[in-house]
Amino acid sequence: MTFSTNPLRLVMALGRQRRTYFVFTAILWALIHSSPIIFGLAMRGVFDALSGAAGAGANAWSYLALGLGTDALRILMFVGGIYTWATWWLEITLHVRSSLLRYLVEASGSRRLPDSPSEAVTRFRDDVNDIGEYYEYWCDFWGFAAFALAALATMLTINPVMTVLASVPLALTVLLTRLLRPHIRNARRLSREATSRVTDFLGETFGSVQAVKASGREPFVLRHFATLNSVRKKRALTDTLLTELFRSVTDNMVNIATGIILLLGAAALKDGSFTVGDFALFVTYLPRLTQSLSFMGLMVVQHKRTGVAFERLGRLLVDAPVDALVTPRSYDLEHPQAPFVRSLPRVAPFERLDVVGLTAHHPGGARGVEDVTLSVRRGEFVVVTGRVGSGKTTLLRALLGLLPRDAGSVAWNGALVTDPASFFVPPRAAYTSQVPRLFSDTLRENVVMGADVSDADVTAALELAVLGPDLANMRGGLDTEVGTRGVRLSGGQVQRAAAARMLLRGAELLVFDDISSALDVETERRLWDGLFVAGGTTCLVVSHRRAALERADRVIVLEEGRVVAQGRLADVLDEAPELGALLRGEHGESARADGVAVGDAAAVG
Repeated sequence: MTFSTNPLRLVMALGRQRRTYFVFTAILWALIHSSPIIFGLAMRGVFDALSGAAGAGANAWSYLALGLGTDALRILMFVGGIYTWATWWLEITLHVRSSLLRYLVEASGSRRLPDSPSEAVTRFRDDVNDIGEYYEYWCDFWGFAAFALAALATMLTINPVMTVLASVPLALTVLLTRLLRPHIRNARRLSREATSRVTDFLGETFGSVQAVKASGREPFVLRHFATLNSVRKKRALTDTLLTELFRSVTDNMVNIATGIILLLGAAALKDGSFTVGDFALFVTYLPRLTQSLSFMGLMVVQHKRTGVAFERLGRLLVDAPVDALVTPRSYDLEHPQAPFVRSLPRVAPFERLDVVGLTAHHPGGARGVEDVTLSVRRGEFVVVTGRVGSGKTTLLRALLGLLPRDAGSVAWNGALVTDPASFFVPPRAAYTSQVPRLFSDTLRENVVMGADVSDADVTAALELAVLGPDLANMRGGLDTEVGTRGVRLSGGQVQRAAAARMLLRGAELLVFDDISSALDVETERRLWDGLFVAGGTTCLVVSHRRAALERADRVIVLEEGRVVAQGRLADVLDEAPELGALLRGEHGESARADGVAVGDAAAVG
């Protein structure tokens, strides 16, 4: 189920989050916005008393005290309303962002962002804020509506003709709202998209600074950035212009309506059908009445903007049900939060993994894997190999649920795995991709990833990943800052740090995607030897390096997405001549890997 383009239903469902708090906040603001009704009546009494038009009863001082008392009470309610609204608004926006992140991290199936991470950030920030602003309109709506109805009713009882004529400019604002509404909605969408492209480009540029400098493309990057900003500027100006045009016209309707009252009121005052107090009441009510009607128009505009926000969030979640975003959840923000406790599921010991007829393709492309069947038994070292583009990485990603599969089945200990993305996680399996992702933090935090483990355990994992010698040369030790995406480490160090992170999870099946590509031959050999020295380790590895292939219990050769040979290395060489060509070309690759090892030493110096 996808998000509805009409946000009202979703907003009502989301409002169940701390509903009592929202109702109390709405009541406070209803009293705040409707209290000027009493103030207007008080001003009418003051001026009628001063002009002698008031009947017997309270004097001017009494009405003045009523007006001042109403304003003083309104200020007190305003303080309370700000507190309750800010508290509720912060929780509701937190709830939306938390639900978004929770779904992306924990939902079943493969999670692929439709756009870049930078684009997702703008949705977390701007679109969620638009939803929060829509709630602000609903908090204010009841007070503005009550004031408008009461003010119009009071004015009609005093002078119906003048009230109707003064309301004509206000009716024009409603017409203007209907005319501008589709344009405002479209302008907001285009403005959001242009902003997303700018933040997306910034994120990609910051992550590729070295590549830009190495290729000497700085002027072209800056020129493209200027072009994106120019588009964003034009679209933001259009969005702002339409909103401010609407606001300006509606605000100026007050002056027109006041002029009508002055013209008609002069004659009414002369014949005694309209008192000075009536005039004061009209002048007191009219600006706020216009503000109320202007508010209604802007609320319609915000309704459309919120629809755009939900559409964008829906694209971010792709297949999210509505409940993923609007289901209430207790955060208990008034009390200290409980510490995070890492809990792992209890699982039966791993015996075997069976993949039958696995078929998967990349979205929008024909490349992938076709009808792949393989098995991995406990304690085995299985290597998937083949030329670049043969489907090795696709196979691993489809098996692990990181890429949707088109056909085939995956079984763990004989039981079918229906949701591989949620199933193949520690303690069952752990995965290191071909290009590991490190965070802008210390080496320790990149390895532990929030887990409560000792430095001794971290050091042991780093030693097992053959990063111990490099660690000894790092001035900060475990507290060494790795930089954005591990930019302060060499390629080999990034891969081994990711391997240490995986080894620390204690998973029964270790899945490596060409982790040895940036390692020299000796370092790679020490890595595989260290993993199997204690026995009981099970690995599924993508590699074309001799050190891995010679150790393998079984080699699976892929060509154009299909398995062409399986067995021990000596057995598959005859069936897959391309594998022999890969091995014969390894000497050059080993030399390049030795160069990487030299780079490792330079990176940590």
